[in-house]
Amino acid sequence: MNRKSSPPVTAEMAAEIRFLRAKKGLYNHQIAALFGINQGRVSEVLTGKRFPAVPPAQGSLFDT
Repeated sequence: MNRKSSPPVTAEMAAEIRFLRAKKGLYNHQIAALFGINQGRVSEVLTGKRFPAVPPAQGSLFDT
């Protein structure tokens, strides 16, 4: 089985992920789909395993 690796998460993406969870109430799978990453990467950001010191963004790039 070939698995597609998830692109690297940046500090800017981590801030956006935290914003989308806290302010928009999106689920991990919804956030992952927006960024084209896997749910595990979203979980790592939200639990503080990746970029623990990065605060949530002030707004979303995905707002219309």
